[in-house]
Amino acid sequence: MSKTVADISVVPTARPAVLGGLAIAIGGAVLFSTKAIVAKLLYRYHIDAVTLIAFRMLFSLPVFAAVAVWKMRTEPPLAVRDRWRLAGLGLIGYYLSSYLDFLGLQYISVGLERLILFLTPTFVLLITALIFKRRIGRAEWMALVLSYCGIVLVFAHDLKGGGGSTVTGSLLVLGSAACYAAYLLGTGEMVRRIGSLRLVAYAMCVSSAACIAQFFILRPASMLVQPLPVYGLSLVNGIFCTIFPVFMTMAAVQRIGATTASQAGMIGPVSTLFLGWALLGEPITTVQLAGTGLVLGGIWMLSKKKTPDKPKRNGT
Repeated sequence: MSKTVADISVVPTARPAVLGGLAIAIGGAVLFSTKAIVAKLLYRYHIDAVTLIAFRMLFSLPVFAAVAVWKMRTEPPLAVRDRWRLAGLGLIGYYLSSYLDFLGLQYISVGLERLILFLTPTFVLLITALIFKRRIGRAEWMALVLSYCGIVLVFAHDLKGGGGSTVTGSLLVLGSAACYAAYLLGTGEMVRRIGSLRLVAYAMCVSSAACIAQFFILRPASMLVQPLPVYGLSLVNGIFCTIFPVFMTMAAVQRIGATTASQAGMIGPVSTLFLGWALLGEPITTVQLAGTGLVLGGIWMLSKKKTPDKPKRNGT
């Protein structure tokens, strides 16, 4: 499950430091994208999305809870209004968005899933245009058209083999991207006031509580007993696909700025495509490569626009 940060001025650094920041950003993007691969591997053990996300949060919660407690002791207390707002954002951005994403992964390929999620910046742009009446420029329209043409291309390709399940999975993941876009818009002002680390830690704690509560409401406690590989893969999902990418992305933003880190994160969909081929046996076709190129091209065009905030989809 990503993490919006306002673009900040970066003190000029030596080339090795810049290269290090890029390496961290790329590594974080690849790890975030690997979440889809791990989910597909977990589904082979016949667990459902409710159980999968509960195990993910069980393994990642201790770290985010420790950070939240540390921030509570070292930072001024939040206003009541901010507490309620954080609770709502955590439920939308890390609970509902992640849940819809994992549900969708039961029906579609990891390549298509990652491309749909990568449309999050375009959802942010469309929401601001519709709700906040922000005018979309010609270059931005071109970027939107390019990105969505890429998705339609890959979707049509996968539809031939998946039929109705591809439609269902794509709509679920599309809902996930829309939820995360709403989260990004909601955190834009708060992240400047309370800090990204504190915001993410609190929001993840709220999300974790919701995911774990959902499991115990909908599933018997006996489902906590799973084959050993499920625990191992869930540990990877919680630590390497959730905790590490969050902190790596923050470190990269501090070194090279949010805009450059966002552009480096474009490696995510490409890495997912090849990891799906290597680990899951999902084919890589010319159509998929073309669609991926169109989406990345559109997102790159949006990333070049000078805006106050540069939201980025890192994962759920």
